[in-house]
Amino acid sequence: MEEFAFLAPARLVLLVVPVALLVGYLLLQARRRRYALRFTTIELLDSGAPDKPGWRRHVTALGLVLAVVVATMAFAKPVIAGESLESTKLIVLAIDTSISMEAEDVLPSRVDAAREAAKVFLDTVPEGVAVGVVGFDGIARELIAPTTRLDAVRRIIDGSIGRSGLGEGTAIGEAVFLGLEAIESTVANAPDDAPPVDDAPGTIVLLSDGDTTMGRPNDEAASAARSAGIAVHTIAFGTDSGTIVDPAGGGTVPVPVNEVALETLARQTGGQALTAATADQLSDVYEGLGQSVTVEREQVEVADWFAGAALSLLTLAGVGSLVWFGRLP
Repeated sequence: MEEFAFLAPARLVLLVVPVALLVGYLLLQARRRRYALRFTTIELLDSGAPDKPGWRRHVTALGLVLAVVVATMAFAKPVIAGESLESTKLIVLAIDTSISMEAEDVLPSRVDAAREAAKVFLDTVPEGVAVGVVGFDGIARELIAPTTRLDAVRRIIDGSIGRSGLGEGTAIGEAVFLGLEAIESTVANAPDDAPPVDDAPGTIVLLSDGDTTMGRPNDEAASAARSAGIAVHTIAFGTDSGTIVDPAGGGTVPVPVNEVALETLARQTGGQALTAATADQLSDVYEGLGQSVTVEREQVEVADWFAGAALSLLTLAGVGSLVWFGRLP
């Protein structure tokens, strides 16, 4: 949706000039009318001036005033702002597939809700944006390389993200490193006729509920992402009351969410740190991220349009005055 604004709104104070011109014109017309009625009669006016200009005089004057109004708006640097510029063409979804994602504090389970929400994310991605998926528990695995074929990405998410694919350990740092490699490889292997990419060719969206327990630490991954100019947006998913069945047997194990670690990772890379405690909240978070990481607000200055309109109005007023009265206004 486009929005209209001015880069130099203070200059709109000059609109007092055309307003003053209009008021002065109206006062002059009223004075002229009173003067005519004072020294003659309506019958004499009608017989002595059968070809009075009437509405034509007002049209040319109004055209001149409108031209000044539009020219003043052009001087204030009008812009149109809209969601029209894709800020990234490449996204890697990193989804936690550790045992803790089996917790049912989010129904039907954390991992099942994550799978469905990831597909909601894909629905928000504009055409032409490539999406890849990384799954991570004790190790990180590239489930699908970034591709614009989002139907294939959906199939991979459906087939690979679920309770049957959960493993022990959490390697958040390794997931970030693998995401960076996927972005670098995709950019390096882009066809020669592909459009050039910006300094930050992609972004990583990482969902997890826990701490890094295996692989390289988060700080090391954050440093690598920062050096590559890649933002890592994190989603801390679940509640502090989450539990799972103890893999070793004998009761349950609490699996609270570590929001601080994920927030730190996002902050260190310039990404957003988000949280979700329900399936609906996660879908909303993913939907918002899908729009924010792929669309950027762009301002286009349209002062030329207003200048052209002002020139057109001025020209029409001049032509009308020449045709009707044989002079310029």
